[in-house]
Amino acid sequence: MWYVVSMAMGTRKQREKQQDLWIPSSGIVKTPAHVFYDRFNAILEQHGFDRKVEQLCRRYYKEPYGRPSVSPGVYFRMLLIGYLEGLESERGIAWRVADSLSLRKFLGYGVEEETPDHSTLSRTRRLYALETHKAVFQWVLKILQQEGLIEGKRIAIDATTLEANAALKNIVHRDTGQSYQEYLKGLAKAAGMEKPTREQLARLDRKRKKKGSNREWKSVSDPEARITKMKDGRTHLAHKAEHGVDLSSGALLGITLQAADQGDTTTVWETLKEVQKAAREMHGGGIEEGVMDKGYYSGEVLKKLGRQNIRSYIPEPDYKHRHWQGVGKKREQKLVYANRCRTRRAKSKRLQKLRSELTERSFAHLYETGAMRRVHLRGRTNILKRLLIQGSAFNLALVMRKRMGIGKPRQLQGLKIQLYCGFLMIVGLLKRIQACGIHFLPSTALKSQWICTGAAA
Repeated sequence: MWYVVSMAMGTRKQREKQQDLWIPSSGIVKTPAHVFYDRFNAILEQHGFDRKVEQLCRRYYKEPYGRPSVSPGVYFRMLLIGYLEGLESERGIAWRVADSLSLRKFLGYGVEEETPDHSTLSRTRRLYALETHKAVFQWVLKILQQEGLIEGKRIAIDATTLEANAALKNIVHRDTGQSYQEYLKGLAKAAGMEKPTREQLARLDRKRKKKGSNREWKSVSDPEARITKMKDGRTHLAHKAEHGVDLSSGALLGITLQAADQGDTTTVWETLKEVQKAAREMHGGGIEEGVMDKGYYSGEVLKKLGRQNIRSYIPEPDYKHRHWQGVGKKREQKLVYANRCRTRRAKSKRLQKLRSELTERSFAHLYETGAMRRVHLRGRTNILKRLLIQGSAFNLALVMRKRMGIGKPRQLQGLKIQLYCGFLMIVGLLKRIQACGIHFLPSTALKSQWICTGAAA
């Protein structure tokens, strides 16, 4: 039942209207397709996206058994929507898809059909293996290669931290299983406090040094998360995401998720392995040049890069004079001096500037506007599955930017303002030209002719 309110002069009447039991689908108001998602779907269909992912996920389905599930194309498209719309959780993705007519068309659902809910999306993610998500990521890289947007010879590697879906106040001791508050109360009793207050416990905890050791404490809800100091100075349970970016276009060649308490010189090898694998599949050769920041510098890193025939561009920290004595030091000395000479050239400064621009851009799109700076999943494998599809969407956005000029649907909202600002700039330029005494006059003989009034006079 619903009510129609009619307004008259000084009166208000309510008339009850019976709701229709059957509504023909032809009578439902239809909206035009979203131009961005229409073009995006055209790219996926051009390269056979649905056929490819169904082939990859065929082993997860068995016709006669189980409840009806979503197709692989719908599942991966919904994760792509999470990146394009900036939705942080799978629940938010499911709600947005059910609410939007344009997203229903993007997924191939009609108005009368029920879209997948968040539990179906979560169940499908757990069902698909990590290798399947990696295969989709590698397939998207082949699309970029066909579009001429990737070379895979000069790469940059950088890392950032992601806040875990776990609270720091709920950590427990690895040996005894005590909570942090119980542990503090035990220390307070040992210090002579019988019934310590919350303020006294906080004051006692503030005076302790090295209190957040990952060797002693862990999270019950997400044991793989690590106590880490974030970029803004706060301390949280976090994971470490590391990107391998192609410096020719800014495309992502590899994404890894590792323990946040490990150093850059330790985590770089897993990322470099993924990048090397992608480069060999593209052009048969490996990476030729690697650009990293100062945190990746070590003699062991230079030696391993030298074994893989990768020219390194890693700024050297301010070390004291080193004595090159011992077994194998001559090889390391040669690589250190070669890297030092390369980093002092103008090319190195240009590459470092490009590295900071492109890697930070990938972080901003995936984690800031992509809404994954704080993850809503637990377990490194689950988070990495979502990250790989986020990275695939980031790479597909490069194709959209090449064909359409924009990489996300939200950029269409500011297109009208950009056109208006461009029109104002042209009007201002014409006024300044006219103030200088130059007028633009159309001519029948010529398409355009500039006449200076001062010269004519």
